[in-house]
Amino acid sequence: MEKKPFCRKCLLDEIDENDYVRSVRKYIAEYPTEKRVSDEEYKRRLGICLECDYLDRGTCEVCGCYVEFRALRKEMKCPKGNRWAV
Repeated sequence: MEKKPFCRKCLLDEIDENDYVRSVRKYIAEYPTEKRVSDEEYKRRLGICLECDYLDRGTCEVCGCYVEFRALRKEMKCPKGNRWAV
């Protein structure tokens, strides 16, 4: 069976899980430094998300975002009462 190339317009059922995870990691690694929070802040934000009742399989049930993308970006806030505030 021929393997399809990774496609940004595909539905999850059409994507090989390994390709999808690689794509997510690549996006995070290549996100512009000037637009991202520090590694320490990123880990702190994700730690808060891990303890949140609204986290479901990497997705925030409040806003529907992937928390690993949202937590990476400087301009983003936690959609549930800004729990990331320092």
